[in-house]
Order: sequence, then structure tokens, then C-alpha cells
Amino acid sequence: MDIVGGTIGLVIFSPLMLWIALKVRREMSPPAIFVQERAGLSGRPFKLYKYRTMTNERGKDGELLPDEARLTMFGKWLRSTSMDELPQLWNVLKGDMSLVGPRPLLMEYVPLYSDEQRIRLNVRPGITGWAQINGRNSISWPEKFALDVWYVEHMGILLDVRIILRTIKKAARREGISAASEATMPKFTGER
Repeated sequence: MDIVGGTIGLVIFSPLMLWIALKVRREMSPPAIFVQERAGLSGRPFKLYKYRTMTNERGKDGELLPDEARLTMFGKWLRSTSMDELPQLWNVLKGDMSLVGPRPLLMEYVPLYSDEQRIRLNVRPGITGWAQINGRNSISWPEKFALDVWYVEHMGILLDVRIILRTIKKAARREGISAASEATMPKFTGER
């Protein structure tokens, strides 16, 4: 399902992906793709691809400005429509990710997981998942982890199809894009 879905997705969305890449390069300067190390299956690191949604603006101290100061209007639109995730179809074809699974989180979070939260690492991370259709970034970290664990314990083809269909609906409605008073989601600090 991942190989077929990823291939079909790339074929269907390739004109849109090219347009987005050109627009990101024009509005934010190259590169158009943001690459970041994330935790994959069994916690192994892999390089995740996304379209850039933020500039690299820095303050007088040389540190990056906060996310909300660097997030562009086009970047907000990309995030709200989930189109910033389209390059992850390459991650699916490479075998780093699945179409459906817990969202891949930063490597720095892995040591902070409780034993139960670590269950999310028993499957490949996904472009979309149970937590995404049940709140996305508008839910707390404990809620997100609980939903991820539930998915791992109940996963199957019918559930995956249901998640994909609900993802399309959620993306069209632009629900749960960010946590309250955050550009995206607060940093995970290991609350259990």
C-alpha cells in the first residue's frame, strides 16, 4: 500500500510540488526543502523532507528568531493545507515512513519517552496518523502519545484507509493546525 500510494501520490501531485518548490525558493530563498533528522522505526534516525515554511531570520544575537516570527504567509498556508508534507512521499518510497503511522518526532525527544510512549516506535512513522485526525497539534503531548499508542495496538488496512479519508477531510477544513498561542506545537519536555 505504501509503495503504490506513494508512487500514485508523487505522479498526481508532481505539478503542484514543482509549483510549491519554485514559490518557496522565490519567497524564502533556496533551498525549498527542509531536511531534519527524525526518529523512525525502532527510534533509528532518518532524514525527513518537508517544504520550508519559515525563513532563516536571526536576531542580533545570531540565534534564530521564534517560529512565529519566521513563519511566512505562504508557509502558514502550506501548513494549514498540509501541503508542506508532500515531499514525505519520497520518505515513503525510501522505506523510512508509511502513509499512515505516528508522526515522526525529533530525535531529542526519544530519551524523554516513557515506556508506554516508546511503543509508537514499534511501527514506521507516517505522513498522517490517528493523532492527526483526532486533534493534530491542538491536543496535548500526552493525548497525542496516547492516540499514537492506540493506533499501534489497533493498526490494520481498514483503519489506515479510514485515516487517509479523514485526513483529506481534516486538511480541507484546516483543523488542528497549531496549539493555542503557538506557531506549531510546544516543545516536548517529557511530561508523562
